[in-house]
Amino acid sequence: QVQLVESGGGLVQAGGSLRLSCAASGFTYANYDMGWFRQAPGKEREFVAHITRSGSTTYYADSVKGRFIISRDNAKNTLYLQMNSLKPEDTAVYYCAGRIGRSYYDLMKEDSYNRWGQGTQVTVSS
Repeated sequence: QVQLVESGGGLVQAGGSLRLSCAASGFTYANYDMGWFRQAPGKEREFVAHITRSGSTTYYADSVKGRFIISRDNAKNTLYLQMNSLKPEDTAVYYCAGRIGRSYYDLMKEDSYNRWGQGTQVTVSS
């Protein structure tokens, strides 16, 4: 079956770091663009970061640019999000997602992704 399983979330103090992982199975992972989204309580899900199939190009939301790094290991069918200099406003459930055959311009749009994980909680204390 098709699965994306996030892990690595937890509680961290402001200024700290955390690395999230997303393990993919049941589909040809290397053929999919991948992204990270997050959703805070009572808020809409928002785009965080995107990476192309080969990992050659990345794109970040302004809110995380310079602090987060998205990467992938296609041999391991795994996606990563390294989060540094964390802020309380980064607190959210983080989701990994995959998409295929979509244009680059809509990489921030939730509806362009057709594979989703269950999410992992990240809590950043003040």
